[in-house]
Amino acid sequence: MLHSDVDNGEGNVKYVLSGEGASSIFTIDENTGDIHATKRLDREVQAYYTLRAQAVDSLTSRPVEPESEFVVKVQDINDNEPKFPDGPYTAGVSEMSPLGTQVVQVTATDADDPTYGNSARVIYSIIEGQPYFSVEPKTGIVRTALPNMDRESRDQYLLVIQAKDMVGQMGGLSGTTSVTVLLTDVNDNPPRFSRKSYQYTVLESLPVASVVAKLRAADDDEGSNAEMDYRIVDGDGPSMFNITTDEETQEGVIILQKPLDFETKSSYTLKVEATNRYIDPQFLTYGPFSDTTIIKLIVEDINEPPIFSTPLSKMVVSEAAKVGTIIGSVSAHDPDVTNSGIRYSIDRNTDLERFFNVDAATGVISTAKPLDREVNSVHNITIFAMESQDPSQVGRGVAVITVMDINDNAPMFAIEYETLLCENSAPGQVIQTISAVDKDEPPSGHRFYFSLPVPATSNLNFTLRDNKDNTASVLTKRGGFRRREQSLYRLPVLIVDSGTPALSSTNTLSVQVCDCDADGVPQACGAVAYSLPAGLSTGALLAILGCILTLLVLVLLIVTMRRRRKEPLILEDERDIRENIVRYDDEGGGEEDTEAFDMVALRNLNIIRDPKTRRDVTPDTPTFFHYPAPSSGPRPVYKTLPDNLLFREFIWDRLKEADVDPSAPPYDSLQTYAFEGSGSVAESLSSLESLSTDSEQNYDYLSSWGPRFKKLADLYGNIEANGFFS
Repeated sequence: MLHSDVDNGEGNVKYVLSGEGASSIFTIDENTGDIHATKRLDREVQAYYTLRAQAVDSLTSRPVEPESEFVVKVQDINDNEPKFPDGPYTAGVSEMSPLGTQVVQVTATDADDPTYGNSARVIYSIIEGQPYFSVEPKTGIVRTALPNMDRESRDQYLLVIQAKDMVGQMGGLSGTTSVTVLLTDVNDNPPRFSRKSYQYTVLESLPVASVVAKLRAADDDEGSNAEMDYRIVDGDGPSMFNITTDEETQEGVIILQKPLDFETKSSYTLKVEATNRYIDPQFLTYGPFSDTTIIKLIVEDINEPPIFSTPLSKMVVSEAAKVGTIIGSVSAHDPDVTNSGIRYSIDRNTDLERFFNVDAATGVISTAKPLDREVNSVHNITIFAMESQDPSQVGRGVAVITVMDINDNAPMFAIEYETLLCENSAPGQVIQTISAVDKDEPPSGHRFYFSLPVPATSNLNFTLRDNKDNTASVLTKRGGFRRREQSLYRLPVLIVDSGTPALSSTNTLSVQVCDCDADGVPQACGAVAYSLPAGLSTGALLAILGCILTLLVLVLLIVTMRRRRKEPLILEDERDIRENIVRYDDEGGGEEDTEAFDMVALRNLNIIRDPKTRRDVTPDTPTFFHYPAPSSGPRPVYKTLPDNLLFREFIWDRLKEADVDPSAPPYDSLQTYAFEGSGSVAESLSSLESLSTDSEQNYDYLSSWGPRFKKLADLYGNIEANGFFS
């Protein structure tokens, strides 16, 4: 309430309000100065308002007193409940935790004024979750209320926490939140096998490194607390088997380490232990954290293939061995209890040329063909051993047969020698050093002996010196070799090896005489071209060349004439020719030539021959010339047909004649028939018809047809038809 001393109550003073919320939240009675709130105030939105008031003259609006400022403070009431800004909560605590272990702290806020009364003083309490958990009233810390809670029994709890203001007194406002508590695992459960013994069956054919069996010890813990290691601690097969841990399933995997044999041992007993990998010392009293079980493995018998006593047999045979020579033998047996009989055979894929045979009953290997060490010195063959009772059971063994060498190859030159001899070579000069090779391989190595055969020892040109190191030197016996006299010498060389018996061969060494420079480097070798004899002159040579050229020209003329010779028109009976076309390049004499062709037949389309005779190669054409009638029969008779049937009837008649004529050739022949069409709009310009008609034709209209017909207009326009052919 505002009041000015100047206000006498007669309305001379008016009150004016300004500042925060003036007119919108606060109003003033301008006559009395009473201030009213027009809206509900919320301290949590705005706790203070600053207003200004002034008394003015009601008539002039001039201030009658200075402006006054005052503050409106909103008094708090408990109108806001506590709230949990971070809720709902999720927390974890280890299982088996002791009593009072802190789980989580919850916090609630109250928007009321904490400095005024108890409106913002909050007290916490637990509504749901007892008796497992408790909460401190002032701090909101949640703790365990029971010791040794077991995750394996229950792993999750849902708590409801309440926060109430007014220190929890009656009339206070409250808010709640939820807390989900998860018990985390600890290693408080040892592994345990569900059974004290297990039994598995395994085939004796199981390959090494294969899985024999899997087993698992149960552990109620999870994660790393449930990880365990397996090991074989006792039994009669620790070297035969090994056990490992499958990291994904925590199973113990038993793996075979050596091949099984039912006939040797039909069962195995193993003692397996499972131990936790990570053990918590504070829970040792819950142990021991390991367990054992007995594994019995029963080996199941199968029908096994035969086994060779020696998988790899090494044998030796001489390459001189005759067919049927025994080299050695192989032996195999059936490892099963049945002890079936064995039959042997050779895998021919390893003996494609069938050099060897094996006795099916005894396994004795013998030669089937002559052997050659130089072609193949080692034979690696596979031997099959099959059970008599079950041929599908096949064992395999390998026989390595080494062929021993004999002296069956004569020595020969190591290379093809090219020996050059200078004309100025001196006697005793070495012109070539030769060596030899031998396909045989004697144990003590090669030793070759070189010499000249008996006929060549007496030659006067060359000699041979054995160097005693498997080489020999060829020397000249004389000097003065002349390429013109003899350009090539052939020297036989005898080579003998040291084998038993010794073998020899005669090799020929070719020696070419060469023209050499001062340093002995060959410049030209071989025969020398001879000059012309003195008695033959140049004129004689020219005459000989002329004769040769004349003969060549005559030969060319004869060949050309033979190529231009025409083929006969009538085909020879013995020639097998099909679909021949005979072409004549004869040029006619023009329209004035009336001697070669019958013009009437070419023009008159209605005249054809009566089909009484046939010509397969060159059909007869009617002519105006009067030939004598043939003695064999009457002349052809002509008849008239319509234009549109003329050509078709003509062709069909010729076809029928060919089909029924027994004298027709047994091959296809080409018939050519001349036919001039009719029906031209410009009508015919030909004068062929004038031979059989006396009508006159006027050609003056050709001049009106344009430049293209100017030539015809000049030829026919001014000439009468009857005078043109006169």
